[in-house]
Amino acid sequence: MSMRIAVALAATIGAGVLMTSVAEARPEMVGIRGEYTPGTIVVKTNERRLYLIIDSSRAMRYPVGVGRSGKQWAGTTRIDGKYQNPAWSPPAEVKRDKPNMPNVVAGGSPRNPMGVAAMTLAGGEYAIHGTNMPGSVGGFVSYGCIRMLNADITDLYQRVSVGTTVTVTR
Repeated sequence: MSMRIAVALAATIGAGVLMTSVAEARPEMVGIRGEYTPGTIVVKTNERRLYLIIDSSRAMRYPVGVGRSGKQWAGTTRIDGKYQNPAWSPPAEVKRDKPNMPNVVAGGSPRNPMGVAAMTLAGGEYAIHGTNMPGSVGGFVSYGCIRMLNADITDLYQRVSVGTTVTVTR
């Protein structure tokens, strides 16, 4: 009996440590190579990281969730809108896959997958946004959006403006 309790306790603590390390991830200053203009956002899908370019050799790095297999994209676009506590309407593809989903989920709702803030990207139905599922950050999880921890999207939101260039690579 005590062995079973010890195993259950160890599993619970282990899961808590894993969830804590993901949920408490913070942006970090890192070195970066490339010909990026300061202020540009670079998303490296294969790394599941977003970089905000500070200067020719430094960037702020954030963990992100990215498009799952078949939902990834690459290219350059711009932020065309910034929203705090946005309402969310599922795109047609999501609605097709999940027909019971409501047509609109109110901003601030715990069921809203956009989290506390979103920055929409020009030319598509994609956004860089927070999440109501922090454990998904770091995975291949979305329909093409870039998913961030709520604390991280709040930080990035304050650092960039509408018109910021966003480059997504695979």
